[in-house]
Amino acid sequence: MLPADRPALMYSNRGFRYGDALFETMKVWNGKIILSKYHFERLYSGLRLLKYKGVSLISRKIISELILDLCRRNQCFERGRARLTIFRGNGSLNETEENLQYLVEAYSLPASMTTLNEKGFFLGLYPVARKSCDIFSNLKSANYLPYIMAAQFAKANKQDDCLIYNEKNRIADATIANVFLIKEKMIITPSLAEGCVNGVMRRYLLDQLKATNEFEIREGVVTSNDMKDFDEVFLTNAIYGIRWVRQFENKLFQRDQTALIYKKFIASLYS
Repeated sequence: MLPADRPALMYSNRGFRYGDALFETMKVWNGKIILSKYHFERLYSGLRLLKYKGVSLISRKIISELILDLCRRNQCFERGRARLTIFRGNGSLNETEENLQYLVEAYSLPASMTTLNEKGFFLGLYPVARKSCDIFSNLKSANYLPYIMAAQFAKANKQDDCLIYNEKNRIADATIANVFLIKEKMIITPSLAEGCVNGVMRRYLLDQLKATNEFEIREGVVTSNDMKDFDEVFLTNAIYGIRWVRQFENKLFQRDQTALIYKKFIASLYS
């Protein structure tokens, strides 16, 4: 356990040098890691894809206990945000110790993180970056440059978030979230083949929605024109669950079905 203002990484850390790291941002509520199963499944899958050595030595039970212990120490055991980052180790581009390292951080969250936002997000579109659509696109990796630049663009343009195109000029995701569109009883979200991050809340919500048969669920292509044709839009991530989008460019969206989905599938996670 280290003080937050004490350096924790060496200059040769490969995550710092090359973005050679994976991370999971987890929500801790009443001493429980929300959607823990989904987080660790994604983490292990990513570590295997990147051919990290010693993956079998990473104990979900031990890491979970460390996360919760840190939350207790930082007084955010009841409402916390924990970030777990795993690095390949220290070294140059072609030479590395292959000594797997990890870092856990924990911060408090406001109680409003269990309610749906009343003031809808104003969403824009980042015109510069293009996400690739390859086997690494779905990872939650430390290679975050397109999202960083998009977040700065959104802030400069007084937007709450903005969407990012893939290499085919179609929508992949937002800076820290996946995107869902609703029209009557149809819900569509960009498929993993479109280059979006394989979001934990995205996966959970798709599982829940498909199980109810209340909506027609599509994972596929989403364009900026679709954003203007659909009735409702919301964003998902592991920390805030769902955020309702009020406006994209000049298009205004409704909130009714988004609110019902939040109440049925997200609010129950914190009860």
